[in-house]
Amino acid sequence: MILGIFAVASCKAQQIQPLNTYLKNITTNSYLKDLNNELDIYVGNFTTTYDNKIVNLFITKELKKAISLQNKNYYQDVLVIKYIVKNSSGVELQNTQNMVLNNESYFNIVSMGTRPTLGDVILRYDGTNCGIGWGKIILKKLNTSQLSWEYKPNDSLIDSATCPPSTDKTIYLPETKDLIFTKQ
Repeated sequence: MILGIFAVASCKAQQIQPLNTYLKNITTNSYLKDLNNELDIYVGNFTTTYDNKIVNLFITKELKKAISLQNKNYYQDVLVIKYIVKNSSGVELQNTQNMVLNNESYFNIVSMGTRPTLGDVILRYDGTNCGIGWGKIILKKLNTSQLSWEYKPNDSLIDSATCPPSTDKTIYLPETKDLIFTKQ
């Protein structure tokens, strides 16, 4: 009887795989764990000024986040970025710091994995209102207090049926490469 319970329990054990496991090799319900603490160097609050705007990034590490991608369901350690963008007068233009973000909402910035040979991390951005500006963000740690930012937005068609005309369609994040953020 005890052997039977052990066999059933072990079948449901979660397989731990390295953080950068290729999607085709990920097994259902596995856990892509940051075994080498590659994500830890990006955690913190970072600030920059760009195009007369002050941008504050709040980067945290979330353990065992549920991911659903290309018909695969698994868990992964990820970086999550929330941000505040202010104009030069200090007026907030966009603030996601207190938003509850999930897989069904916009404004998500979540890491997809690291590229150890290049020394960077790639993040997916779901875009602002109506998904405008969705794309890829690449962060590279330059030293203990600075990181480099690259944001590559993709084009989006705006449909007035799904994105009302009164919606703010501005992308406030810096659309640039090699922007330096400093840790606060």
